[in-house]
Amino acid sequence: MSQHATAYTPRNAWDVYATPEERTAIRALAARYLQFISACKTERETVDYVAARLMEAGYGNDFTSGKVMLPLRGKCIFIARRGTAPLSEGLHLIAAHADTPRLDFKQRPLIEQPGVAQAKTHYYGGIRKYQWLARPLALHGVLIRSDGTTVRVRVGEDAGDPVFTIADLLPHLAQKQNTQTVADAFEAEKLNVILGHSPLPTADGDAPGEPIKGQLLDILLRKYDVREEDFVSAEMQAVPAGEARFVGLDEALLGGYGQDDRICVFAALEALLTAEEPRHTVALMFWDKEEIGSDGATGASSSFLRYCMEDVAAAWGEGARISQIMLATRALSADVNAALDPDHQEVHEKQNAAMLGFGPCFCKFTGSRGKYGASEADAELLGWLRGMYNRLNIPWQIAECGRVDQGGGGTVALFLAAHGMQVIDFGPALLGMHSPFELSSAVDLFATVRAYRAFLEA
Repeated sequence: MSQHATAYTPRNAWDVYATPEERTAIRALAARYLQFISACKTERETVDYVAARLMEAGYGNDFTSGKVMLPLRGKCIFIARRGTAPLSEGLHLIAAHADTPRLDFKQRPLIEQPGVAQAKTHYYGGIRKYQWLARPLALHGVLIRSDGTTVRVRVGEDAGDPVFTIADLLPHLAQKQNTQTVADAFEAEKLNVILGHSPLPTADGDAPGEPIKGQLLDILLRKYDVREEDFVSAEMQAVPAGEARFVGLDEALLGGYGQDDRICVFAALEALLTAEEPRHTVALMFWDKEEIGSDGATGASSSFLRYCMEDVAAAWGEGARISQIMLATRALSADVNAALDPDHQEVHEKQNAAMLGFGPCFCKFTGSRGKYGASEADAELLGWLRGMYNRLNIPWQIAECGRVDQGGGGTVALFLAAHGMQVIDFGPALLGMHSPFELSSAVDLFATVRAYRAFLEA
């Protein structure tokens, strides 16, 4: 049965980008993206990558150049490119976040338990704890010594590196665990990362009280000039080890850690660096702390964006008031959505669920259970955006995150809306969001870069 002429059905992006040239471009972009998420597994590494790319493109802290970047504490960064229109007409802003769920070392992490030395952890963000057991982990982070010098740590990624892990309970002894809920069966205090096993050798046979921990401390001192107290002033993260990969025989899916929300960071940066000279001043804002509520100095609830906008207004505003600029700004909260899970379709409302391969997804409102905690985009902004993308033949879709009273979530959109900006969430869909191995679609990444670039150039 044919569909009515005025009915709406989202378009499969693979049908839109079907030429050999487009398929080659999709593959090349996906390969660069996999290198990016393989290399950038912490917010510091992500901001360092972004800053390096921007420096190559002529960005710095000199406002006279028309291309500026303003990082904060290595964890978030504001970027702006001056347009030809007066700043009083507002900016076109894309905001994403660089942090990702993970396991953070506690400030006094090192312990010895029977047969092993371990690191105590405190999970960061929304994880399913069992997914972090019995898998290779790498250590990324920084330690700041008492003299102020920095030790950068990245162990478990290179071919010759050791990896780390959290041991799982064998099924023979898990009868009680098998009868518990997932929340009760996996305790956060037992997410202890194994760091070593052999005891410290001694010449006289007089071993220390904790010989395996002693061996670990000896290695840390010899190899890295790190002492146990240095962990007090450290930011050490346990993350999944290994490279991101193409997934499937057709290599159309992209699998890796941290795609929420670094796929949007990558897409926004690619869009900015390839965009034509913009009419409106354009900006990117990559934040930290989104996964735990956007609090803190480097999160979206801080005043950092306002400070940056004040600098932009002072340099390029020609007398425009900061309130006038904010109220005239259009923004995309560049964040991912939940793709329809093929094995758990019942948790979605299918007509309003995102699909892999159908382009970036608008989410008109966030929040949960009656739209509490929501930022809801106005119809005028959504109408303008879909009209632009339809004219440019860029595929898009619109969705909610799960069934009513089952799903929902938050993004940085409400913090942008608090300044009076027009804002909507817009980004690709993922399978397995917040897992150690998330899945995205190569064609969705390609369409998202095109969509973000069109927004910056509009």
